[in-house]
Amino acid sequence: MTNSAAPEEPKYWVKSVARAADILEALAAPAQGNGLSVTEVGQACSISKSAAFGMLQTLRAYGLVSDDGEGMNRRYRLGMSLARLGDRARSQVSLRGVAHPVLSELTRTTGMASRLAVPEDGHAVVVDQVELDQRVRLDLRMGQRELPHCTGLGKALLSAMPQSEAAAVVERFGLPRRTSRTITDPATFLSHLRDIARVGYALDDEEDAEGIICIGAPVFDDRSVCAGAISITGLKLGLPAWRYQELGGQVRDAARRISVSLGWIDDIDDADDDISGTEPPHSDGFRS
Repeated sequence: MTNSAAPEEPKYWVKSVARAADILEALAAPAQGNGLSVTEVGQACSISKSAAFGMLQTLRAYGLVSDDGEGMNRRYRLGMSLARLGDRARSQVSLRGVAHPVLSELTRTTGMASRLAVPEDGHAVVVDQVELDQRVRLDLRMGQRELPHCTGLGKALLSAMPQSEAAAVVERFGLPRRTSRTITDPATFLSHLRDIARVGYALDDEEDAEGIICIGAPVFDDRSVCAGAISITGLKLGLPAWRYQELGGQVRDAARRISVSLGWIDDIDDADDDISGTEPPHSDGFRS
């Protein structure tokens, strides 16, 4: 088996290491709950039985592979040392460090300020931002708590929650009106969150402040838990309606890149990923 995610062979490619990685990928296959025999490992990785056995024994010595049974009944599985290494890898990954270059690129390509927020007590707390180098500057203060129901960051975080948890946040903090476009009806808002989850990004179309739009998308970690959200913010003046969907796709794709860097597995079918004909989750028609 050749790892489909593996890059082309670089100048200093070490085939034995690549084979070891292929073996670990084979043992990680979800369908193989009972482990693999040495013969099955060899077949999966397109190597001889003797080569597979040698690799397995070496990986076993480092705790990266475990086995049970005897003789023909021996089965191999992933070793618990991988769990320890996974925990260490997770602790070494900084959300801000991973997200910042993506935010910089997002600001450059969209022409809007970008931000990163993490969830805290039902709100979104801004922990990083990239501003535009221009005379007109928005008030995007670090550490600011974003309201959950009328901002791109807040709605993105809520959309990643189970509906029962999102409803609990709504019940606790309410839906105070910020502008004439703020959604203030709980049932309408929860339906709005389902639309956001479907398309992958949230739009604040002057719902928090007049003349300002914000588009946010959730970021997930290696356990598929929402670790935060990113957004872009800018002036609505002169922005055509068709741009919302285009910008939403850019924010959603940027959030996915950050998520993948955190270990999230993007298992969305490409065929289901095309939402070019889908209306963006805006608040028009949802005023209350």
